[in-house]
This record gives sequence, C-alpha cells and structure tokens, in this order.
Amino acid sequence: MSLYAPPEDRATEVFSRLPQAFCRDGDSDWVRANKPGQPVASFLEGPSFDRAGNLYVTDIPYGRIFRISPAGDWELVIEYDGWPNGLKIHRDGRIFIADYKLGILVLDPIGKRIEPFLTHRRSEGFKGVNDLFFDPQGRLYFTDQGQTGMHDPSGRVFRYDLEQQRLDCLLDNGPSPNGLVMDLHDQALLVAMTRGNAVWRLPIQADGGTSKVGVFTAMAGGVSGADGMALDEDGNLYVCDAGNGCVWVFDRHAVPLYRIRSCTQGRTLTNLAFGGPGNRTLFITDSSTGHILKADIGHAGKRLFSHPPA
Repeated sequence: MSLYAPPEDRATEVFSRLPQAFCRDGDSDWVRANKPGQPVASFLEGPSFDRAGNLYVTDIPYGRIFRISPAGDWELVIEYDGWPNGLKIHRDGRIFIADYKLGILVLDPIGKRIEPFLTHRRSEGFKGVNDLFFDPQGRLYFTDQGQTGMHDPSGRVFRYDLEQQRLDCLLDNGPSPNGLVMDLHDQALLVAMTRGNAVWRLPIQADGGTSKVGVFTAMAGGVSGADGMALDEDGNLYVCDAGNGCVWVFDRHAVPLYRIRSCTQGRTLTNLAFGGPGNRTLFITDSSTGHILKADIGHAGKRLFSHPPA
C-alpha cells in the first residue's frame, strides 16, 4: 500500500445483529481450539443472498446456518455437528457449504436437511476447507486451508466439475488460501492468502490448468490478513482485512481505490456479498461482534451463478 497515496475511507452502518436469544456461552470444540479462554457468542461467516433477497450466514463454532430477511429478521435454518465457513447458493436452490471439519456439504433450505457432497480426494480427507464459489459454467471452486501458513505453505485450491464429477487441484503451495473469486472476464482466479498477507492471481489456461501464478496485490499487514472477497461489475476487487476492521478495494490493475471502515469496535471483518436493490449494497460479516454491516458504494456486484441467467 505504501506505493500509493492513502486511500479514501468509506463508511459502513449496521444492517442487523445476531439476536441475543441466539448468542452462545462460548464453549465449543472450535472455541477451545481457536480462541481459548475467550467469550465467543458466535463467529459469523459466509454471507450469500438467495433470489428472494434473504441473506444466509454461517456460525462456525456452533454449526449453525442462519437466514436473515431483507428487514433484518433472523431465523435459524439448521444446527448440526460441524464448522461451517463459506457458503454459496447454487442456481437450483441448493446451498453449498465449505465445512472445515466435514468437507463440502449441501443444505436443502426447504427440507432443512444437510448432507455430505465432497468429503475427500482419492480417499484422503481435506486439510480443512474454507470458502467456495461457482463459475459461470457451474463448476465449483474451493480453498483447502487447514492450518497452513508461512511455516507450511501447502494450502490447496480445488475445482470440481459437477457434471463430470472431476476434481482438479489447481494449487498446492498456498500459505493459508481463503476467499476466492474469478476476475471480471473469467480468465484468472483471485485467491486471498491470509497468512501471506496477499491476494494471488492464478491465470486459467485453455486446458483448465494454471500457470504463471503471481501476487495480484500485497496487503497492509497486521495480525491476520486477506479473507473473504467479492468483485463488482467494473472488475474492482473487495478484500476483507480480518485483522484491521476494514475492506480494501482495488481496481482491476490492483491500484487501491478506497477503504471501507467498520462502524463497530470489531476488527474481524471476514467476508462480504453484494445484495439489496440493484445488487448495489455491500454486506459484510463482522465476526467478532455478531454484526452484519452494509455500505452503499455506487457499484453493482458481478453477477453470480446463483442469479437467474441474464
């Protein structure tokens, strides 16, 4: 960031907050492993909108999926024995979940049933999947983060073709791969490398593989790093900074445009999604406080596979 002038700050406001009735006492396997001794009422992630405008979010430590109405009302869809992180909605209405403990799961939001979808590669379990999305052809991309980092850069990025039932590993040397999106013209995959404090660019070749992988942009540093990401219709990239309470915005050439600051005391902004009228409002999970923030930024989000065909 030091190569450029300090970016302009943009404001957020609170859209909704996890109701007190859903707050937990802070005791779970996830809490003991990741935030020992800390009071954790929830840890929200994975925002994704359905066609009716409802916002789905995950609650990692307590294995919960919530649905939030456009008016900000919360409903518990399901609670199960897992650690759900990323969440995306398929065009057919199924909800796909990246669950750190269990792999890729599918949730039927009507019947409220959750089932395993993709739990291993060649009989070997995943390290711990983190986030996912569908490309325009309906192929599923997801990150396998586990406990990787600068000390162990072995995190993986996978692509799964649902029609051919083919799983390809696109990358296996990532220092904590996390959020991921395709660029504006679907020519390169952008992957947040949390512990590497950077976003990598993976060009997708004609044969479906990758080459000339490089750093799209470096982050400002801090106690965490790049987390969830989103793209707008102009190709600008929105990157959650999970330790600095903000979202950084870069243009398609990685020039920093502005910074979206949290309006709460929470510093753990983990993921984000476009929604609202015209798909022009950015909704952000403030995981440490249970808030959902929103920012009107004047750009519409890039159309996702979950949207009806144009």
